Amino acid sequence: MLHIVLFQPEIAENTGNIARTCVGFNAHLHLIRPYGFFFNPNDARLKRSGANYWEHLTLSEHDNYEEFLKTLKEGTRIYYLTRYGTNAPDEMKLVEQAEEDIYLMFGKESTGIDKDILRNNLEKTVRIPTSANVRSLNLANCVSMLCYEYARQNKYKNLETSEPHKKL
Repeated sequence: MLHIVLFQPEIAENTGNIARTCVGFNAHLHLIRPYGFFFNPNDARLKRSGANYWEHLTLSEHDNYEEFLKTLKEGTRIYYLTRYGTNAPDEMKLVEQAEEDIYLMFGKESTGIDKDILRNNLEKTVRIPTSANVRSLNLANCVSMLCYEYARQNKYKNLETSEPHKKL
């Protein structure tokens, strides 16, 4: 299963958009405190950006990074998305083996993932290639790109490949 991890998210609208993306890709969303906003799915900003998908979201909240790590099985694969990453998304091996969980961690909008966490996991850092004209991309867009890469590598397993709601 795909797990999206937001390390100390700061912008409610990004978090809501990411929650909606997680529902669309059957991903479990993990939020690591502290947040830069009051987290309540009924808050107008979260409600609007997450649309009416909150009830379908699998969500876990963690008090800090160390508490998050305690919830993982030994050997769990975590990739850390950062502009300092050493690998491109297509170099990640995101194909699930049996019931394996794969975690993609994204940092807060202003400063990313804590540098100490990155230093200890350099071989598992990933950078989305961009032109030299931008310093970083929008967090919600990055999550969407990596969810798609995961889905592509898994041959869109358990995803609809044709319109399930309105037929032509």
